[in-house]
Amino acid sequence: MTATWSRLPRSTPFRLALTFAFLFMLAFVLSGAIVYRMMSADLAGRLDETIRETYSVVAATYTESDLEDLIATVESHSQLSSKKEQLFSLTDAAGNRLAGNFTAAGGPDGFSMLDAKMPGVPAGAQYRAYSGSIGGNNLTIAFSLSETEELETIILMSFGWATLIIAGLAVAGGALLASRVQRRLDGIAATMVDVSHGRLDTRIPLTGNGDDIDVVSNQVNAALDRLSALVEGMKQVSADIAHDLKTPLNRLQMILEGAADKAAQDQDVSGDLADARAEGHQINETFDALLRIAQIEAGARKARFTDVDLGEILQTIAEIYTEVAEDDCKSLSSQRLDGTTDRIHGDRELLMQMFANLVENALRHCPPGTAIKLSAERRDEHILARVADNGPGIPAYEREKVFQRLYRLDHSRSTPGSGLGLSLVRAIAELHGASITLEDCRPGLAVMVSFPLASG
Repeated sequence: MTATWSRLPRSTPFRLALTFAFLFMLAFVLSGAIVYRMMSADLAGRLDETIRETYSVVAATYTESDLEDLIATVESHSQLSSKKEQLFSLTDAAGNRLAGNFTAAGGPDGFSMLDAKMPGVPAGAQYRAYSGSIGGNNLTIAFSLSETEELETIILMSFGWATLIIAGLAVAGGALLASRVQRRLDGIAATMVDVSHGRLDTRIPLTGNGDDIDVVSNQVNAALDRLSALVEGMKQVSADIAHDLKTPLNRLQMILEGAADKAAQDQDVSGDLADARAEGHQINETFDALLRIAQIEAGARKARFTDVDLGEILQTIAEIYTEVAEDDCKSLSSQRLDGTTDRIHGDRELLMQMFANLVENALRHCPPGTAIKLSAERRDEHILARVADNGPGIPAYEREKVFQRLYRLDHSRSTPGSGLGLSLVRAIAELHGASITLEDCRPGLAVMVSFPLASG
């Protein structure tokens, strides 16, 4: 935790949080300044309206050639404002004071700010005044700005404290959120370090809220799953290669040693050489198949993808292997879709090899009398290709294992084969974005490959 906080000022999430906090505060200050200006203008307008209304009320007491009521009204209002929050002045044309609590003479008509040098105006105070002429006399009414200024001060103080509080919360909240993000990033970094040290079972912890980091973490975990599976597969392949090739290599060595002994005794070694050639050919075929699977899994053949007719491929495979099946006392038939709706995007040569492997696998492991059927049907936006037989099938616990490289149901390796046929089938299916499943036909086995339809 301490290390996380010590690195926080240098972390990208914290810097982003500070940037957004600064932008938020800048927007808050600008909007607050605008609101303050609007409120100040509104208060000034309301004060002017109050002064004007008071002036109208006082001026309404004057009647032609009757100044007494006006004087009395001005005096009564002056006495009510003992603290001089409001100032009233009535002077004659010569500037002599007739009534009021201060003397305003020579001022302009309308609104103005009072000069503190006027008689009766408190020092240091500011007043908003309105003056007008009534019956040759001058009436001036002024209101102190102290209440308005006090209200504006309260607003400014409130805004200032709000700014400080919001700034503190923004920085603290940003730091908290940044620390949480940093901990998650640290978790990703720690996982990568573990993986680099060979701990391939380590995974990035997820929060489960589905945010961007969780999405990226899921993708990284999926990549790690794939990497772990590939590494485990390579380990298994290495072990299987060592196990599967040890026997033919030992056999090859024994054949060559026997041939050398016969040659030393001037005996015929042509049979031994033929056996050695067959063993070498089988070893080469195993390595070629492994190399081909690796190339397919790397996606090197995708550049040759075109729209192909899956039904036509199945029909071609059936025509090629029908006589082979009959010679082996088995039957082979095919059923395809009508029309041109069974086109997929793929490599025709690889697809031919995939279905050929499936048919050869059925022919090799099924007894005489077995019926093998190839078919294709459309299901929604996919084409389902099916290679089914009524042979002995594969036990349920073995169905996933048979796709492993060099894995064979005949653990004694007494029957011909390298155990790479179905591994090549899966590699080709995955290259085409297809899913492959094995299903029990009771009796027999069905290999189903679901291809996405070609777009457009």
